[in-house]
Amino acid sequence: MTDPNGEARRAWWRSWEAGVFVAAGVVVGIRIARGRRARMAPPDRDALRQMSWLGRQLDPYPTAEPGQAFPPLPPGQVVDVPDRGEMFVRVARRQESDGIPILLLHGWMATADLNWFLLYEALTGRHTVVAPDLRGHGRGIRSPRPFSIEDCADDAAALLRGLGIEKAVAVGYSMGGPVALELWRRHPELVAGLVLEATGLQFSSTPLQQTAWRLLGVGGVLLRWPTGRMVLFRLGAAIHEIPEELLAYRAWADGEFRRSDPLEVVEAGRALSRFDARPFARSVNVPTSVVVTTLDRMVPPSEQRALAEATGARVFEFEADHSAVAIRPREFAEVTLEAIAAVLPQAEQATDSVEEAADSA
Repeated sequence: MTDPNGEARRAWWRSWEAGVFVAAGVVVGIRIARGRRARMAPPDRDALRQMSWLGRQLDPYPTAEPGQAFPPLPPGQVVDVPDRGEMFVRVARRQESDGIPILLLHGWMATADLNWFLLYEALTGRHTVVAPDLRGHGRGIRSPRPFSIEDCADDAAALLRGLGIEKAVAVGYSMGGPVALELWRRHPELVAGLVLEATGLQFSSTPLQQTAWRLLGVGGVLLRWPTGRMVLFRLGAAIHEIPEELLAYRAWADGEFRRSDPLEVVEAGRALSRFDARPFARSVNVPTSVVVTTLDRMVPPSEQRALAEATGARVFEFEADHSAVAIRPREFAEVTLEAIAAVLPQAEQATDSVEEAADSA
C-alpha cells in the first residue's frame, strides 16, 4: 500500500526545494542585471565575498564566530601521476604495521579533507591511510576531458602504483563508492577489499535524486557565490545536528570547499547520475562491507541495502542522514573501523596466498 502522508511530505519537500532554487535564480538574475548596469565600475572584490541579506537569513549560525581553527591533518603531498596530472594526497604511513593500506575516496562536492578530517586520527592510529582529492575536487587533477567515474578510478590506480602500494582496501563514501567499485572492476589486482558507505548501486532511482540532477545547472551557479553555497548547505545538511565544536573550523571548511571547480563538480554530478553498478555488482569477488546510513535522504537506504545484497557484503547500519561523517564523527569512525576490520582477515589471507604462489613460481 502507498503511504498518502509520506507521498504528501515528499511532494511538499520537492515543491519547497524547487521554490528555493527559483528564489535563488531570481536573486542571481537581479545580481546579473545590476552587474550589467555597473559594468563600467571597478569590481569590489571584498563585496563579492560578502554574504547577501538572503544568505544571512539562511545562515543557521548567524551569531557564531567565523572560526579560524585548522584541524589536525596527516602530511600532504603533490604526486605527479604519469600521463594523468598532479594529484594532492594525504598519506599517513604506519611503520610498525605491514598491514594492507586503506584508500579513502571522498564524496561528491567534498574533498579528502572535508570528507575525512574528523576520522583521520582514528583511522591513522591503526592503518596506513591514503586520501587523495579526486579530479575536479579540491586540489585534484584538472583535465580538459569531461569528468568520469572511470577516470577517477584510473587516477586512484595510478596513484597507488606511484606510491608503491600493491594492494589496498578501498573505502568509498557516497560518490567514492562508485569510484571504489570502478577501481575494483578496472584494476582488480590493486583492490584487496571494499568498504562502501552511504552509497548505492545507482543514483537516479528516486524523485528527489532526479530533481537534483535536473537542477545541476542552477547548482553550478549557486556554488560560485556565498549565498548560493548557503542555499545548498541548507538543502543538503542536517543543520540542526551539527556539533557546535565544528564551528571552529567553519572558515577553513568554506575555503576548502571553494577549492573545487564548480564546472567539474557539475560534470561529476552528471556522471554520478548515469552511474549504474547493477550489471557488474554481483561479480565483486573481494571481501566487502557496506555501511548503511538508515536515515539517508540523498541515497535511499533501500539502494544501499540493494548494493550490499548484490555484492554479498556484510552490513553495518548507522542511524544518521547522508552527512553522518560530519554530524557524528566519533561514532562514524567506530563503524568505519568495524567495517574495515570485517574485510581485513579475508583480504590479508588472499594477499598472502597470492604472494606465496608468486614466491613458489
